[in-house]
Amino acid sequence: MHQEADSPWVRRFTPCPPSAPRLICFPHVGGAASAYVALSRALAPHVEVLALQYPARQDRRHEPHPGSIPALADGVVDALRTVLDGRPYAFFGHSMGALLAFETVRRMTAAGAPGPVRLFASARRAPSVPRAEAVHLRDDAGLLAEIRRLSGTGQQVLEDEELLALALPTIRADYRAVETYRYVPGAPLDCPVTVFAGDRDTETDTPDLVAEWAGLTAGDTDLRVYSGGHFYLDGRAEEVAAEIVARLRTAAADRSPA
Repeated sequence: MHQEADSPWVRRFTPCPPSAPRLICFPHVGGAASAYVALSRALAPHVEVLALQYPARQDRRHEPHPGSIPALADGVVDALRTVLDGRPYAFFGHSMGALLAFETVRRMTAAGAPGPVRLFASARRAPSVPRAEAVHLRDDAGLLAEIRRLSGTGQQVLEDEELLALALPTIRADYRAVETYRYVPGAPLDCPVTVFAGDRDTETDTPDLVAEWAGLTAGDTDLRVYSGGHFYLDGRAEEVAAEIVARLRTAAADRSPA
């Protein structure tokens, strides 16, 4: 698997033409940049994926976990300052990644930096919706039970005791960051939001998703539902890519002078 590192935080698996817009992808709990290899390939050459590699996993496993969503968002903002080159870009965040993408947009807006043309929020209720969960306080067996329920960690990791021992502290730290996050009211986002969800995802209440996210942006909000559970994206990269390309082409047309 070929990858290029733009910074410790960013990976490119499928470089695209300089004219292609970019999609900054935020992984889920326990996830790494490699979670977006299939989507990157499906989007090329129309959209270039820059997948985020958070600390405390894979080649960054010796770095400490930032500990919270705000701290992670601060790190992402710092990294993107050296990577973004003025071309249009969007954010795609899955589960924890959607929460982190939201907080990153907020920080970029507050700093006066050009924001994304669209936020794709996948498999996640709006950050403003309280979630009373404490998975991070479970013992290892309880944490593993939740991972297996959501089917979000590769079977290779679940079956390899050595890999599992390395991964569990990071997964627990990710859950702690999500479950201790508290939404702070603020100015609405100025970009539209497209919400993606699986029709069998027990983590989201699909009928309410649009209304929840619509309250956080001054832009339009819409919903696309796919067959599948929390990790519907596995095996549906082509369908999701087609929707992303269409949305970014619309954004490009809206930005073009009349």
